Parts: sequence; C-alpha cells; structure tokens
Amino acid sequence: YCYDEQHCDPYAWGDLYPSCHPLLELHHSPINLDHDMIRNGSLGPLHLEGFDVTQTGHWTLTNDGHSVILQVGGGMSVSGGGLPDVYHTLQLHFHWGGPVTNGSEHTVDGRRYPMEMHVVNMKSIHPNMSAALEDPTGLAVLGFFIDVVYADNVHFGHISQKLTLAPTLAVPFPLMSLLPKRNMSQYYRYDGSLTTPPCSQAVLWTLYEVPVYISWSQLAQFTSQIFSTEEDAEQVTPLHNNFRHIHATFSRVVSASRDARLLSGTAAPPLRPAASVHLLPFVLLGGLASKL
Repeated sequence: YCYDEQHCDPYAWGDLYPSCHPLLELHHSPINLDHDMIRNGSLGPLHLEGFDVTQTGHWTLTNDGHSVILQVGGGMSVSGGGLPDVYHTLQLHFHWGGPVTNGSEHTVDGRRYPMEMHVVNMKSIHPNMSAALEDPTGLAVLGFFIDVVYADNVHFGHISQKLTLAPTLAVPFPLMSLLPKRNMSQYYRYDGSLTTPPCSQAVLWTLYEVPVYISWSQLAQFTSQIFSTEEDAEQVTPLHNNFRHIHATFSRVVSASRDARLLSGTAAPPLRPAASVHLLPFVLLGGLASKL
C-alpha cells in the first residue's frame, strides 16, 4: 500500500528502485503511440490458449495499493504473433484516472483513454517472476485501452461488481469475454518495462488498437470504490491516477501488426459523457475518426 509519498509517486520511484530512474535506463514504459512506427507483415494474431473457456482454478481479486489485480491461476497461455516462446497467463490488472480525468498508461497521439487493462504472461521456461524479470523478453503483457459508453459491459461486471470485496475469491469466467475479440489481429508491439516498481525492462508489449467498452457507472466503481490506504486507516484515500508517466521511445522500434489500421487521435478527450459516445460509431465505421 501507499504508506509514504515515495511509494505513491511514480516520479519518486527512482529514489527507492534505481531501475525505475528514467535517465539511467532507456527502455521504459509506457510510451506514446503515433504514426512513427513500422508495419510488420509477419505479426499476425496471437494464439490465446484457454481464453475462450471457463477455467477451473482458484481466482482471486486483490488490491495491492497500486491497482486491482485478478490472479487467474493456471490453464491459459499466449503464443505466436512474433513472441519468442509460450507465455503462461498469471494475472490482469487496471490503471485509471479520477472522477473527471482519464488514466490509461499508454497514450495515442498524446491523449489518454479513461482506463487501461494489462494481461500479464510469463515465459514458460522461467520457474518464477524473479527469474522472468532477469530476461529482456521474460514477460509478455497484453494491453487494452478501455473507453466509456452508456451501456454496461455485462462481462466486465465479473470484476467491477466485486471491487469493494477485495481481497476476495473470484468466479472464473472466459477471459476472452473481456477482450475486443473481433479485432485481436490489430495491435502494436514494442520492447519495454514494468510500469510499477521495480520497473524491470523485461516486457514485450502488445497494445491492441480497438478498445474495450464499459459504462460510466462501471468506470465510477474504480474511481470511487478503490482505496490506496489500509481499510482501518484513520483517513482512507481513493486510488486515483495510478498510471506511470510517458517515456521517450529513444531508438526502439514500435511495430504495427499486419492488420493494424494505424489509427491516430482515437483516444477520448478528458471525461465528458458526449466524448466517448461519439467515438464508438467512428471505430465501428472502419476508422473514420482518423479522417474527421
């Protein structure tokens, strides 16, 4: 939990974790996505093993003071799509802003989406996370932007309705139900880092172009019901703006998959009900947002 300012402030992490210092290392995440990327025709859809069925293992929903984490147990893996190995799925978590601010970690042409979801997968050859963090390709993280419309996302309710209960057991459900399943071949890829301490540069990032849609009330559950302090603290503090600042790409190549539309400017402006409602038809109409 955020028991002091240094642990809560991403700009101060470098004082506690040298690998988080942005001037000492060059492959930090998150980054801004723009048209300065290279299309890679060999980057097809990833193979998401077990994502379309309900797993039988124990799932838990926890709040670690930085985010809400859904630990998903075994049975799922990610491979293909240019990844160098099979990666076992461990957990997913979220980043968000506040009641009137957006909070995705990565940005699109400098603009943030309301939220971002990360599905964390560890290379199968590693026995534990410590070993994976020593490998430049030890983790494969799938990133999904989350935008807001008026209708509830029924599948997202598996998580949002349990936020006040964390830590709690979660009922397993097919993870594919949370993802933009019709647009999984449209993504960007780059080498980066964890976006929380110890900021290890061990992540192959896959950022999907088409967002997941949730309702305003589901977003409000994150911005109002999650706290960064212990429940029995004298004064509880809502967990807001749990995203790390943007870092320069330096010499890194950002690749676009063969089906990526290279959209720009699709991220929602700061939260206003009309902004995201107008975004949805642009996306569904094949990317007209980039031409308007």
